[in-house]
Amino acid sequence: MPAVTRSTPRQTRKHTMTRDPRVRQPLPSLLCLALLIGLGGCGSAPEQPAPDTQAAPVAVPGAKPETPPPPAAPPSPHAALHARVESLLLAGEWPQAQLALRQLPDALPAPEQAWRDYYLGWSKWLQGEVVDAASILDRAATTATAPRLQQRISNLARQIATRRGEHLKAAQLAAAQLELTRSPEKRLALMRETWRSLLRIPAQDRQQAEAGATGHWRGWLSLAALDRPDRSGQALQEELTAWLAQHPQHPAAAALPGGLGFLLQPHAGPRQVALLLPLSGELAAAARAIRNGYLAQHYLATLEGGTATRIRIIDTGDFKDVESAYRQAVAGGAELVIGPLDRGAVDRLAGLSQRPVPVIALNRASEPPNQVGAAFLQLSLAPEDEMQQLAAQAFGSGARRALLVRAAGERGARLSEALTAAWRAEGGVLADTLTYSSPEAWSEGLKTVLHLQASEQRAREVRAMLATGIEFSPRRRQDLDSVFLLTSSPQEARSLRPLLSFHYAGNLPIYAPSSVYSGSPDNRDRDLDGVQIAELPWLLGANPAARVALTAGSTGDEHYPRLHALGADAWLLQSRLAQLQAGPDALIRGNTGLLSMDPELRVLREARPATFDGGDLKPR
Repeated sequence: MPAVTRSTPRQTRKHTMTRDPRVRQPLPSLLCLALLIGLGGCGSAPEQPAPDTQAAPVAVPGAKPETPPPPAAPPSPHAALHARVESLLLAGEWPQAQLALRQLPDALPAPEQAWRDYYLGWSKWLQGEVVDAASILDRAATTATAPRLQQRISNLARQIATRRGEHLKAAQLAAAQLELTRSPEKRLALMRETWRSLLRIPAQDRQQAEAGATGHWRGWLSLAALDRPDRSGQALQEELTAWLAQHPQHPAAAALPGGLGFLLQPHAGPRQVALLLPLSGELAAAARAIRNGYLAQHYLATLEGGTATRIRIIDTGDFKDVESAYRQAVAGGAELVIGPLDRGAVDRLAGLSQRPVPVIALNRASEPPNQVGAAFLQLSLAPEDEMQQLAAQAFGSGARRALLVRAAGERGARLSEALTAAWRAEGGVLADTLTYSSPEAWSEGLKTVLHLQASEQRAREVRAMLATGIEFSPRRRQDLDSVFLLTSSPQEARSLRPLLSFHYAGNLPIYAPSSVYSGSPDNRDRDLDGVQIAELPWLLGANPAARVALTAGSTGDEHYPRLHALGADAWLLQSRLAQLQAGPDALIRGNTGLLSMDPELRVLREARPATFDGGDLKPR
C-alpha cells in the first residue's frame, strides 16, 4: 500500500521547471499542469471540439449556450404572421403572440398546423405552462415535415426537457438529432448536449432504459454507465478501451465526449501528492473530514490496484505561512498539491509569482489567480453555484414570479445577489423580497410581504360599513407562483416553512439552498416536506463504498458529510488530471455534483435536485 506520511517544516531545496513551447491550447496553464506531472505531450491529444454553438436556433430564456438569432420565417401563406409572432416571442411577449396566433384559421394543413403548434408551445413555455408546452411540441413533432421545422422543434423540446429535469428524454432527442446532422460544428454541439444529459440521468433510470435499448442509443447509455465518482482515470481507461472495441461505429467512438479521449493517451499521474490542510486550529475538524474523505477514496483505489501514488499530509498550522508549507511540499518531491482550505491561504497561494507544482485548492480565491507557471485549480462547495441551479429548477417547473425570503447579513446578501442574477437570466421576475433578522419578526414580515395586513384591513372596513360581524379568512396576494427561501440554517428553514403555510402560502413551491439540510436524517425535517433543494450526490446515495469505509473507520467527523465528498472529489480530480486537458469540455460525474471547469480553472459543480418527502430527502 502506498505510504502516507505527515510532514513537518524543514529546509527547502530549489526546484525549477520549464514550460513546453509546443503547447497551444485555450488554457495554457492547465496544459502546463499536464506537462509538469507527466501526463504526456499535448501534440497527441484528441482533437478538441469547437466552441459551443446551438445545433439550430431557438430562443428560450435561460438556454445555455446562448442562442443565435433565428432564421427568417418559412415560406408560407402566413409568413408575415409567423414573423410577427416570432418577434414577439423573442421579446418575451407571449400574451401578444398567443393573440396573434388566434388569427390563423382553425383548420390548417398539417405542415401549417405544425408551425402553429411550434409557436404555441414556445409561448406556453414562456408563460410557465410547461406541461402544455411539452405536450404541444410532442404533437408538432409528429406532423412537421420541413427539416428546418423538425430541427427547431427538437431544439426547443430538448431545452424544455432539460429544464424540467427530464434528462433521459433530452438525451434521446439530442442523440436522435445528432444522427441527422452533418455539420461538424453542430455535431460537436449535439455531442456535448447528449453527454451532459446522459450524465444527469439517475443510475436507476439509466439502467432501466438500457435494458430495452438497441443500436447507438444502447451504446450511449453503456458509455455513460462507465463514468462514476469512484472510477480512477486508470480504471476508466481500461473500460473505455473495451467500450470502443464493442462500439467501433458509434458516433462517440471518433471523439469521446467530456474529455474522456485524453484518458486514452499515454500519461502518468503524480507520483507524490501533498495535502496542505489546517489540521490544527479552528478549521481542524473540517480539515480532518476532507482528509478522511480523500484517504477513503485513495485506499479503495489502492485495493483495486489503481494507484501507486505516495501521499504526504502537511499541517499548514505548523508553518508561519502557507507559502512555506507549499515550498516544503515541493522540496519533498510533491508533484501535485491539494489545498489549502481557508480562503486567506488560498488567496496567498494563488498570488505566488512562481508556482512550480500545480495546485487543487479547496476554496475559491477572492481574485483570479496568477496562472503563470503551474495551474491553480479551485474546487469548493461555493453555495453560489447552487443559486443558478435553483433558478433553473424553478423556471423549469413553471415558476415565473417569485418571492425571495432571505436572512440578513453578508451571506444572505451574497446568495441573494447570485440568485437574483440567475433568476433574471432565466426570464423570471422577483415580485418581492423579505429580509429577516430576529425570529420575533418572521411572522409579521411574512404577513406584510404577502399583503395579509391589507386583506385584514379591508375586512375591518367591510365590518365597519355593514355594522355587523362577518366571517373572514385573510387572502394573500395572488401574483406569486413560487418562493426562494434562503435561510442560514436547518432550524430557520423548519420554522419558516410552517409559517408560510400558516400565512396561506403553503401551496407555493419552495426552493432552498442545501444548507437547509443538516446532511443526516432528522425527524424534524417533516416540517420541510415539499421543499426542493440541489444536494450533493454523496448525500443522495452516490459512491456507497467510500461512505461505508468512512462509517466503518469511526473517524468522528460524521457531522461533515459534505466535506467528506469534497475530499473524495479532490482525489477524483487528481486521478483524472489527463481528462482536464479538455478544458471547458471536460465533464466528470463527481461526489459533489457534475463537475466542469471555467476558463479561470474554477471547478463548477451541478448538484442533484432533491425534495423533502415524509421527512426524508429524496432525489428527483
